Amino acid sequence: MKYVFISFLVLLGLNCCNTIDNGRRDVDLNGIWEITKTDSVTELPLVFERKVPVPGLVDMAEPFFQGHDSTQYESGTYWYKKKFTIDHANSDIVKLKINKAKYNTRVYLNNHLAGENSHCFTPIVFDIKPLLKDPGEENVLLIAVGCVSSFSDTVISGFDFEKTKYIPGIYDEVKLILSNAPFIKNIQTVPDIEKEELRIVADIETTQPDQDIRISYVIREVASKKQVARGIVKDSDFTVHIPDCRLWSPEDPFLYEIELSTQNDNVITRFGMRSFSFDKGAGVGLLNGKPYFMRGTNVCIFRFFEDPDRNGLPWDYQWVSKLHEKFKEMHWNSIRYCIGFPPERWYDIADSLGILIQDEYPVWTSVSQYNNMYNGVTSDHLSSEYYQWMKERWNHPCVVIWDAQNESVTNIVGDAIRKIRHKDLSNRPWDNGWAAPVSETDCIESHPYLFNRYHQRGDVPSKEGALKDLLTAVRVPDNDPNERDPRSDGERYNNPIIINEYAWIWLNRNGTPTTLTDKVYDVVFPEADTPEKRLEVYAKKLGILTEYWRVHRKCAAVMHFCGLGYSRPDPPQGQTSDNFIDIKNLTFEPYFYQYVKPAFNPVGLMIDIWDKSFESGQTIEVPVHIINDTYEDWNSNIKLCISSTDEILSKQILTCELNELEKKVYKISLKLPEECGEYKLVAEIIYKGVSVQSIRDFSIE
Repeated sequence: MKYVFISFLVLLGLNCCNTIDNGRRDVDLNGIWEITKTDSVTELPLVFERKVPVPGLVDMAEPFFQGHDSTQYESGTYWYKKKFTIDHANSDIVKLKINKAKYNTRVYLNNHLAGENSHCFTPIVFDIKPLLKDPGEENVLLIAVGCVSSFSDTVISGFDFEKTKYIPGIYDEVKLILSNAPFIKNIQTVPDIEKEELRIVADIETTQPDQDIRISYVIREVASKKQVARGIVKDSDFTVHIPDCRLWSPEDPFLYEIELSTQNDNVITRFGMRSFSFDKGAGVGLLNGKPYFMRGTNVCIFRFFEDPDRNGLPWDYQWVSKLHEKFKEMHWNSIRYCIGFPPERWYDIADSLGILIQDEYPVWTSVSQYNNMYNGVTSDHLSSEYYQWMKERWNHPCVVIWDAQNESVTNIVGDAIRKIRHKDLSNRPWDNGWAAPVSETDCIESHPYLFNRYHQRGDVPSKEGALKDLLTAVRVPDNDPNERDPRSDGERYNNPIIINEYAWIWLNRNGTPTTLTDKVYDVVFPEADTPEKRLEVYAKKLGILTEYWRVHRKCAAVMHFCGLGYSRPDPPQGQTSDNFIDIKNLTFEPYFYQYVKPAFNPVGLMIDIWDKSFESGQTIEVPVHIINDTYEDWNSNIKLCISSTDEILSKQILTCELNELEKKVYKISLKLPEECGEYKLVAEIIYKGVSVQSIRDFSIE
């Protein structure tokens, strides 16, 4: 099988090989490499009998390595080999940058060890100038990656309770950087939208302590290349005024770039003029100083890595762009990159298309197992990993929340956050999993899995059904730090709440239950006895839960789990799944698209009725909640009707007016049918020419 890797440079405005007049060259080493596997981590192999794409994973080798199951990746070393020639005569600095590789990376150049790095989720940079052959001569680069069980206990491994395969590989891009001092190691852009200013903080490497540095800068609009500012400074920490700057948001993802130069080096970095924080009193996010309700999903890239239909899709950037466009089509403005990071280009795409990213470091140890799983990792070790992560991401306007861990409680992570958060001069908020929030400006994550009680506790729904039991009361989202790591004084953490997981009714792509939901369907939805029926029930109930959490305004975000993961209906069966039926062509399951997309509409509604049955002929009062997530006033009609299979039996129409960000509840009376049977109660609005409905099925007995 051949894997096609598409750079998709037009959208991203990037260059694979960037030659700068005053010295810097970025040389792309991506492509087809040689690969082999040995039992030794130090004995360099002589024979390479396979080819593999970089970036990618070792399971993409051709011919395939034998024994491709979970045990294949438990031990041994995979060796990547690449030959190159390069003219470095005029470059005093030559660095090799590996964006991300796992697990435990050792680099050899021309049979000499260039260095080793055990971090799996952050960039790795090696100085290789001393090991290069003369310009024009062929160099041999070997990169060895181990397996998840064979590296240091002082680093995070990315363990996930719901994974079976930890596939090694160089899973992000590789390049050479050639330049001269003063060398620009890193740039941090810090927007101040109120003052219309951009602070630039550059980390510059010099060959002499007192070396004179002259820094010039040019700021342009990315799309038009229109120049908006330029100048020369001597301080590596300076501020530039950008008059009438255009703000970045999911609705208008406007990007700038800064070109920063020293006498002998040059770097171009993209950025957006935007701010993000939380309003603790209102319990909502603030994007560019205004309340902003986050609607979104999750991407579990490391779970998708073990999906049988993955192939080379994560590195086909046209496919990745289409994936994010499909997410936006669902009215999602946010994604949590969950329990791990995708390739760096994904962040460029999120910048360009306009999606807020909650970026989650792959720490998941449940409530009390951190010390057992990571007994060698101290807060110093962890803060070091966090710092490398932050430096790579802090210019991305899409990245708005640093997420330190998932569903875990440990003091070590909180201590690491305290040690490192000041390095981000934009002061993004942090999520500390289920542990106590580190600051009042941070958010807390809630996973209100209401249907879990039917799986874990053995509960049985009442006669009126699970929705009546679960949703009649207005709940504050739970399964969060208030429950898992409560305050000693008994008071609640009043930090804004992010729901980035909910439901617990997953189905595999073929409509079969997962290991976490088979009991739920048996107990709660026994009538859903075919894949088709289960998929319809799943979509309807997920849509209803989404409506519920959104309209009651008890949280800053509602994020579906999950937009991309694995589907493992065959042994070893999976625990969750996404909602595609054709992953290559990104085709959503039709019921999911029909019922869940409207539930995330920017102007949303919910019928606040949970009864499964009514007496014939009675008149009922139906509360209809309407919310407006937008900054525009909205007015239209609410149509509430009762229908049978083939006709509308009764109908009421009400005029509705909502100011920006407003919520209202309308109570509408309807007379129920006299005849026994199955009916639908439907509330409908029209938003931008499209019907948005909230639906309840009920019977007359």
